[in-house]
Amino acid sequence: MLSRGGDSGNKNILGSFPQQFENTLAGRDIISCRDFNREDVELVFGVAEEIESGVAGVEDALRGKKVALIFAEPSTRTFQSFYVAAKSLGADVISIHDPSISSMAKGETLYDTVKMIEGYGVDCIVLRHPARGSAKFVAESTSIPVINAGSGSQEHPTQALLDTFTIKKKLGRVDNFSMGMLGDLRFSRTIPSLCYLLSKHDGVRIFFMAPELLQVRREVELHLSQRGVVFRKVVKSEEIREIMPELDVLYVTRIQKERFPDLTEYEKVKGSYIVDMKLLSYGKKELGVMHPLPRVDELSPEVDSLPNAWYFEQARNGLPIRKALLYLILGGVA
Repeated sequence: MLSRGGDSGNKNILGSFPQQFENTLAGRDIISCRDFNREDVELVFGVAEEIESGVAGVEDALRGKKVALIFAEPSTRTFQSFYVAAKSLGADVISIHDPSISSMAKGETLYDTVKMIEGYGVDCIVLRHPARGSAKFVAESTSIPVINAGSGSQEHPTQALLDTFTIKKKLGRVDNFSMGMLGDLRFSRTIPSLCYLLSKHDGVRIFFMAPELLQVRREVELHLSQRGVVFRKVVKSEEIREIMPELDVLYVTRIQKERFPDLTEYEKVKGSYIVDMKLLSYGKKELGVMHPLPRVDELSPEVDSLPNAWYFEQARNGLPIRKALLYLILGGVA
C-alpha cells in the first residue's frame, strides 16, 4: 500500500470511539491483501464492529468528501455496498456503473477516465476492472487513495476483509481453524486475497478442493509456503468427502466461464461439483458454508435454510467493512 500522508485538515472522526485507534490507513491505497499487516486488519474489524453496534455516530463523518465508483465490470454486492457505505457516511458519490454508456465505450483509456474523474475533485476512487494490475496502475496514476474492488482474476481485497470478518464473527476467532476452498480456485480473485489475509493469522489450515485444471495458482502456493501456512491440494471427489470432517469452514466459488481463455476447457469442468445436503452430511454439524456470490449451480438452494449457510450474512458484512474502510482512509488520525 502507498501512504498518501493524509490531509491535516481532516476531521478527527476516530475521537468518538470509546476505544482509541491509531489510524494507520489514513490516505492509503487498498490494492492487495499482501500489503496489510495484522494490526491493519484488526483496525478495520474494530471500527466495523463499532459502526455495527451504533456506538459511533458516523452518519456525517465524510460530509464534503467525494467518492468515485468506477466499475468496468458487472457488480451487484460490491458496487451497492460501496455506494450505500459512502452515502451513509455523508459523502457525495460519482459513479460509472455501466461502461457501455460512458466514454469507455468510445475507446477512452482507463488512464484518461481516471484523470477526468480526478479533475472533479474526488477524494477516493473505488475501481473494478477486468485487467489484472488495473488497480495498481490507477493508484500510480493519481494522487488520491484507490480501493481495489476487483482487478480481473488477480485480487479482491475488500471481499477478503468481509470474508475474514464473517469467520471471526461466526467462529469467534480467525486463528486455529481449517478451511476448505472448493471450486474455481484458478480464476477466482477472492481466493488469492483470502489466502493472503489468512496467512497473517496463526494455525490456519487450507484445503484446495478442485480439479487440477481449476487448482490454485502457483503464486498463491508460494506465498503460503513462505508464510508457513499448511495447505493441501485435493483433486479427487472421493478425497473431498474424506476431508470434509476436518473442516470448520467450506468456502465455495462458482466456475467463472467468462475468465476462461478457451471455452473447451470450461466445458471439461463445468458442473464438476455441487454443495448440497449430501456433501454436507460428511462434515461437522456446525460446518460453516461461505460463498462470495453470485452462485450458479454449485451451491444448492436446499442449503439456504440450514444454520450452516453463512453466505447471506457474509454478503451483509460487506457494508460495515466498506464503511470502516472509507471512514479510515478519508478520516483523521486518532
